[in-house]
Amino acid sequence: MRSEAKGSVLMQRYELGRLLGHGTFAKVYHGRNIRTSQGVAVKIIDKEKVFKVGLIDQIKREVSIMRLVRHPNIVQLYEVMATKSKIYFVLEYVKGGELFNKVLKGRIKEDFARKYFQQLVSAVDFCHSRGVYHRDLKPENLLLDDNGNLKVSDFGLSALAESKKQDGLLHTTCGTPAYVAPEVINRRGYDGAKADIWSCGVILFVLLAGYLPFQEPNLMEMYKKIEKAEFKFPTWFPSDVRKLITRILDPNPTTRISIRKITENSWFRKGFNSYETKHKLDVKELISRDVGAAFASPAEEGGEEEKEVVVKPLNLNAFDLISLSSGFDLSGMFEEAECKPKTRFTSSKPASVIVSKIEEVARRLRLRVKRKGEGVLSMEGVKEGRKGVMEVDAEIFEVTPAFHMVEISKRNGDTLEYQKMWKEDMRPGLKDIVWAWQGEPPLAPPQQIEPIGRT
Repeated sequence: MRSEAKGSVLMQRYELGRLLGHGTFAKVYHGRNIRTSQGVAVKIIDKEKVFKVGLIDQIKREVSIMRLVRHPNIVQLYEVMATKSKIYFVLEYVKGGELFNKVLKGRIKEDFARKYFQQLVSAVDFCHSRGVYHRDLKPENLLLDDNGNLKVSDFGLSALAESKKQDGLLHTTCGTPAYVAPEVINRRGYDGAKADIWSCGVILFVLLAGYLPFQEPNLMEMYKKIEKAEFKFPTWFPSDVRKLITRILDPNPTTRISIRKITENSWFRKGFNSYETKHKLDVKELISRDVGAAFASPAEEGGEEEKEVVVKPLNLNAFDLISLSSGFDLSGMFEEAECKPKTRFTSSKPASVIVSKIEEVARRLRLRVKRKGEGVLSMEGVKEGRKGVMEVDAEIFEVTPAFHMVEISKRNGDTLEYQKMWKEDMRPGLKDIVWAWQGEPPLAPPQQIEPIGRT
């Protein structure tokens, strides 16, 4: 698919500028509204990729949620547009960068930390009043505008109140390891509002301390500390802040402090103005151009010439890695609509070594290998089997530059033939690059994973 060139015009409405950032499925560019000259951020999503991994419902939910949450401290969605191959989100451009970048420089002065926390709580409280739970609050998802005001972004993992089951709780395990609430880990269901409050508490600690309250190189050890709320305050923390954070980081969600009680806290209220009364909130309908097309399958898209490309690993949130550890069953995070034979393993080898090894094993099995880029290798048999030609995909996800997850799955062919090939040839052939097979103990100690997000 063609790349978006700087200076190109999107839908005769927005001129695209420099690349601001990119992820697994999307790139974000600076843009300019041609009619008004207003600066915007344009998030360009590759439709084929999100359909392939079954994320289209998540994107639909993100649009629905951003239509509900119009607040001064939440990044605004202006418009949704689409072509056959791309989905475009036109968003408020917040050029102050991530709050995380300030944290990396060290702890933040108390007055500024309080201001950011007030704005965060105000935005989260507004979300909850609309039945929206963010579920991935962290400094990387908090942006700052020209005036130093906080803007909550990235509602990709958010849930609506309608997502609750009959017990009134949410059951999808998601978030970022160091910021996730203990009840989200134990998989017995959780209150989305209480889980968001916990994440706010971790953020407040990070702002004032300059480091995480729960930080261990071993993720399982970190989760043990989270479940017990086992952490220590720095000596410079004021006593009233210690009391507030202790009530927020209560491992029991039923006794954890509510947002209403947080806003009544004397330390919190210092200099606080309620944004709901200070600002008139914009609740006008989202302007949508061809939104239906945005969520149509890309199958009608015309074929494009294939070319040899370098395989680059897809980025993977470190939280997903836990699904490969014994004792945690988070496989729902990875499941696609179709149930196809698949196996996952982690590796501490570089992506180039992983790719070379997979290609070596494939050639030994007389499978043709095609590099598709963005972390995907396609392997195809040279002769028909009982149910057609055997086709196997390998996807490489980056957890850190030195730590990867690999998923091997059958795309076509007879399942019994695939299982025999996997058991007798592929799995033994790949063992030199494997750190741990999914659901099995590690074969060797991993390289250290930094949980705060510097990976």
